[in-house]
Amino acid sequence: MALADSEFAVWQVSAGPSNRSYAGLLLRYGVALIGPGDPGPWDPSRSDKEFAGGFVRRFANHVASGDVLLLRSGLTTILAVGRVAGNYIHLPQFDDVNGWDLQHARRVQWTELPEPYEFASTVFGASPPRLSRIHDPEVITYANRFIESPPTAWQTAKLPNLPEVEARLATVPHELKEIVAQVNDLHRLYIDAESFGERPTEDELVAHYVVPLLRNLGWPVERIALKWRNIDVCVFARLPRKPGNCHYLIEVKRLGIGVEGALGQATNYASDLGVSCDVVVTDGVRYRMYNGRDGFAPAAYANLARLKKSSIELFSRMRRP
Repeated sequence: MALADSEFAVWQVSAGPSNRSYAGLLLRYGVALIGPGDPGPWDPSRSDKEFAGGFVRRFANHVASGDVLLLRSGLTTILAVGRVAGNYIHLPQFDDVNGWDLQHARRVQWTELPEPYEFASTVFGASPPRLSRIHDPEVITYANRFIESPPTAWQTAKLPNLPEVEARLATVPHELKEIVAQVNDLHRLYIDAESFGERPTEDELVAHYVVPLLRNLGWPVERIALKWRNIDVCVFARLPRKPGNCHYLIEVKRLGIGVEGALGQATNYASDLGVSCDVVVTDGVRYRMYNGRDGFAPAAYANLARLKKSSIELFSRMRRP
């Protein structure tokens, strides 16, 4: 197919920043996602202001079935190529993707590249948006050649099933009601630079959120160490405070940084202690626990601003035995 005869448009869609990527989720479920999704489904009667700009409108109304999507990472790299396989939909099950509300969706037949492909220049722009149509001839030529090159069966393959919608937690545990209420009262204010100013520091999050949560989960103050051996928070199963008694440790990041990117730092601390304890990464609102006895595989998760049934597992594992 000659470039001028292309019957499809080429778009790039973000896979998230490298320290907070959700590329695996998009590929696993055959979707492209953008936000903000909390304002609800897009329809032509709604203003772009409700969705922080025109990205959602273009995603819903301008992207067409058969168009090519490039899954972008960073300024110059793509991880996968896809064909749009359906109309715009709003999927509530993607209301918390590494902390983002990404419910605006298109089904996509993706094929992951054997290895990331990097263009020689910033073909997506110096500051690529979450979604944009591509006009750069180099990228369009790449897309044309890719979809015409065998194997092409991926373009007509059956789409994977979507995940089930997880129910919200109907009843907050009694001992956590106060901290959950505080999160719901304040977390949107904290990220509003105009109303609040600079976001809270990590130390503020430890003081206002992490320690109160631990206390409400039954831990006495003498078992909660702050800045012990450079670890933000270390919770001890018993005294004395020594590495072998560390029950789990917590690495704290500022709101909006992305807790998933802190896993490496947390596991390094555990390694330095010489113990295989669990680790938790948090921004005070989102808590993700990794199992230290299973290669730090994801073990439990809770978002205090969006509590779901599965959060009970996180509270159970963090609670004092």
